[in-house]
Amino acid sequence: MDQTLTHPSPAGDPHAEIREEVAKLCARFPGEYWRRVDRERAYPTEFVQALTEAGYLGALIPEEYGGAGLPLSAAAAILEEIHRSGGNAGACHAQMYIMGTILRHGNADQKKRYLPKIATGELRLQAFGVTEPTSGTDTTALRTFARREGDKYIVNGQKIWTSRAEHSDLMLLLARTTPRDQVQKKTEGLSTFIVDMKAALGKGLTIRPIRTMMNHNTTEVFFDNMEVPAENLVGQEGKGFRYILDGMNAERLLISSESIGDAKWFIKKAVDYSKERVLFGRPIGQNQGVQFPIARAYAQMRAAEALLQLGLGKFESGQNCGEEANMSKMLAAEAAWAAGEACIQTHGGFGFAEEYDVERKYREARLYQVAPISTNLVLSYVGEHVLGMPRSY
Repeated sequence: MDQTLTHPSPAGDPHAEIREEVAKLCARFPGEYWRRVDRERAYPTEFVQALTEAGYLGALIPEEYGGAGLPLSAAAAILEEIHRSGGNAGACHAQMYIMGTILRHGNADQKKRYLPKIATGELRLQAFGVTEPTSGTDTTALRTFARREGDKYIVNGQKIWTSRAEHSDLMLLLARTTPRDQVQKKTEGLSTFIVDMKAALGKGLTIRPIRTMMNHNTTEVFFDNMEVPAENLVGQEGKGFRYILDGMNAERLLISSESIGDAKWFIKKAVDYSKERVLFGRPIGQNQGVQFPIARAYAQMRAAEALLQLGLGKFESGQNCGEEANMSKMLAAEAAWAAGEACIQTHGGFGFAEEYDVERKYREARLYQVAPISTNLVLSYVGEHVLGMPRSY
């Protein structure tokens, strides 16, 4: 079998050593661990703590602040390996892609105050407050409002699908600071804040868990006259939308890597089972009806992986990678789902049994065709911004 499935990384991968070490860490958290966490709807505290102690969640933090100072491709390798090993990085991946907003737009004091503690795990930055019930992915239509009063902002509003809010110390919050009807462009008048969630909880901040198809620790968050110190404003007031946009390509590339990891897990699981399962005197993998869906999913995965690597290269060289980031996210999510379909079909009834882990991974993989951006919005981006077609919405 191709070495991308039997080994942590392909030959020549600059992050091969990182992948190998992440694989060793993940081996300490086998399927039984993830099944228990999923069954109990729990947060994988032990796993996140192990990642933190190993320095992986501080991978993108510069060395001067106690991090590893690694490039985005290294973070992608870490997340891919977690998923390829049968785990799920959803409990902590936001910290990696939220980080960029503070790194690029935070002031010196904010970096000094937060980054070292995030690197050591003393603080967790894993909550991203953007989406609202009435606005969805139309971020410019959000209604949460932050009103300046002296040396603080008073925040009122609601966010939804704010994952890991119950397990995070800090939230990166996007709120409107100038009414929409008072700005020339709808992308103006939005500001970004660092919220100390522990200090605000019960003092204007309310968190309510949302049960979903997969264990993603997601919530809805309510702000009722919640106070945020003015010093926690990131960058300039009214420019927050641009700061969030800056991190979206990174977010999509990192999510792509997770889907690639899922696809590799499904494919290996399906291939192994097709060799072991014997019916009518021969392995079921001899049947083309079993072989072909797995082979097609593998081809899809490799194509998405190639586009992901191209996008990571562009990102790290400072080039515009919007096309690659969006399309690799879409193609990787679809490849993971195709691999999941092939895997569950190969296993037959056993694919639905909890002990095989297929049904858990199948549920988890489905999310990425919807979040953090849906396939339809990716297609809209490609149509408008890549192909130059008329705006579709």
